[in-house]
Amino acid sequence: MLANARLLLAALWAGSVWAVSYLAAPSAFAVLGSTQAGNVVGMMLTRSAWLAIALAVLLVLATARSADLDARRRRWLYGLVAGMLACSLAVYLGLQPMMAAIRAAAGPAGVRASPQWGTFAALHGASQVLYLVETILGAMLVVKAR
Repeated sequence: MLANARLLLAALWAGSVWAVSYLAAPSAFAVLGSTQAGNVVGMMLTRSAWLAIALAVLLVLATARSADLDARRRRWLYGLVAGMLACSLAVYLGLQPMMAAIRAAAGPAGVRASPQWGTFAALHGASQVLYLVETILGAMLVVKAR
């Protein structure tokens, strides 16, 4: 039963990262203005971070209580969960607030017209790299969680 719970939790986490990062966020920017899309995606990323925290806790508990795991596989799972959570929190607690401050300071003209555009673009690029790493770790977690 715990093996199925681990797989379900891992699939939910990885799937949510993939859905937000590669479907919802690009779709929002495709149909909404940049400011509106940024607000919508920011809200999705906030909810995604809270979901990551909850799923990380549940996965650690399920892994700790699983009798079917040897020590090596358990360490793998703990490491993958820690890596995914670190990526999510780095974006949520580190990059997102900095990007939000730049957006707020830019005002109605938008970030692209701001002198902080280069900084914003670098932060955005860093967040994309972290989400890419998180998606790879998520795929590994799903495979290892079975």
